[in-house]
Amino acid sequence: MLGRPGLSRTGSFRPENLGQNALHMIGNLCFTIFVIGVLVFTIIAATYEPEDPLFHPSTKLTTFLTSTSNATFQSDNTVVKTGEDFMAANQTAFATFINVTDVLEIKEERTDQTSSSECEGDSRKPLNCRDPEVFHLMMKEAIERFKDIHFYRFGKPAPGPEENTCDMAWRFRPKEGKTAAFYKDYRRFVINRSENCTLSVVSIGDYHSGVNARKRKNKNQKLGFEKTSGKQEQVVAALPVVGEAVNDSLPVVEFENAFSRGKYLIYVGGGDRCKSMNHYLWSFLCALGEAQYLNRTLVMDLKLCLSSIYTSSNQDEEGKDFRFYFDFEHLKEAASVLDHEQFWQDWNKWQKKDGLSLHLVEDFRVTPMKLSEVKDSLIMRKFGLVEPDNYWYRVCEGETESVVQRPWHLLWKSRRLMDIVLAIASKLNWDYDSVHIVRGEKARNRDLWPNLAQDTSPDALISTLQNKIEDGRNVYIATNEPDTSFFDPLKDKYSTHFLDEYKDLWDENSEWYSETKNLNNGVPVEFDGYMRVSVGTEVFLRAKKQIETFNELTNDCKDGINTCNTASS
Repeated sequence: MLGRPGLSRTGSFRPENLGQNALHMIGNLCFTIFVIGVLVFTIIAATYEPEDPLFHPSTKLTTFLTSTSNATFQSDNTVVKTGEDFMAANQTAFATFINVTDVLEIKEERTDQTSSSECEGDSRKPLNCRDPEVFHLMMKEAIERFKDIHFYRFGKPAPGPEENTCDMAWRFRPKEGKTAAFYKDYRRFVINRSENCTLSVVSIGDYHSGVNARKRKNKNQKLGFEKTSGKQEQVVAALPVVGEAVNDSLPVVEFENAFSRGKYLIYVGGGDRCKSMNHYLWSFLCALGEAQYLNRTLVMDLKLCLSSIYTSSNQDEEGKDFRFYFDFEHLKEAASVLDHEQFWQDWNKWQKKDGLSLHLVEDFRVTPMKLSEVKDSLIMRKFGLVEPDNYWYRVCEGETESVVQRPWHLLWKSRRLMDIVLAIASKLNWDYDSVHIVRGEKARNRDLWPNLAQDTSPDALISTLQNKIEDGRNVYIATNEPDTSFFDPLKDKYSTHFLDEYKDLWDENSEWYSETKNLNNGVPVEFDGYMRVSVGTEVFLRAKKQIETFNELTNDCKDGINTCNTASS
């Protein structure tokens, strides 16, 4: 006992204190584990950058931002969806298309009521494009010529530049269309009149060749011919129409009283800038959803920062216009929004005079429900510098997610980009198949994708596709392979097409180029990576048959070896 250390004699190790010391030790251990866990989570959250889904085309337009929660940001490997993709195709609205028999019936009715054509033996008399007989002939020829589309409305013909030409517009939809949308085309008809006054169509021009028929009609003006009931007209009015002239000018509050009576919401700062487009949408629609919940006008910045993943410079690029990528005309008609530059001009002009007040919110945890009683003219949410707490979408998390819904139906794709999609599909007569071929980095990484390079080689593609696509078909190839000549061997069996084949649709002589240049204050706009993938994917999805790389061309897993069971295919 004399040589043993006297630890048992200290106060802290007395038998009566052992239980208390054990509790202290357990408490300290738990606290240490908690601190380490918080530190690890903070590091992961601060450095995590969601993978952009845009460069991973979907399998036949699957779910976008798949999540069991209505608010939490969650990336998946699908192309970015917008509101029109969520719209169910109303079969009632699409069922009442115009047949040749409908045209023949109204022609017979006209014939019973009136005399024959205005020719009256003079075949050299200038052609009257408004003549019902000319109109009926043009409708009949269009229906018989374009067999892969359904017609829903024909506009009255307009005179072309030559005496024997007439321009006519129509609203249509591909027979096998999967999206809830209508399309508009207008073409030039060359018409011949024989010696006995018989009319015949010599030729029909290319897509959008009939520019004199393009002019947008008054919505209340009933012109041309269509088959719709009152209820069907309401359904049709709610659907996007690609090919119409776009009016996406900025909304203006013209009168002081109207501005001063208004209630506004603005988001300022934050870490969302220059992130991927799906991140931007997730945050922007949170702000728009809160504005709608509070019954306020959203003051939005139409100037975006395009992430480097979409730019040819590989640098983030400021100054991109919202209207380059999304349908602002639909947004301003369906929701209350203002451009922030115009708003601040009016605010600075009338704020002091009319006593307009501002309510500042600097914590995303202040929920929209707590702001519902705020009477101030402007609610400003100001976001800090620390990510991810400065992401706008954080406002819509937690208890808010069951109250504030993101209004996806308000956000549609740019009709200018969709017009390019329409032009490509029309050039292929809506009668084509498509193949998505992933190569690039994945094909070079044999550790994760051991078979991809071989399975997407020309010889392997010819072997695989022979049982999937008929010989001689038009085949649109969506691929990240930069050298499209790599696929030249496929030309022996198919008529292959690639996106750059249609670059005249966005070059300096195109309608897209001139319109986006005008939006950009006279500065030419680059057809950037986001636009390319967006257009390419939409063309791919409008094919009659779509073949994906993974599961259909190769047995490799989309996200690498041994991930097929966990990856969404």
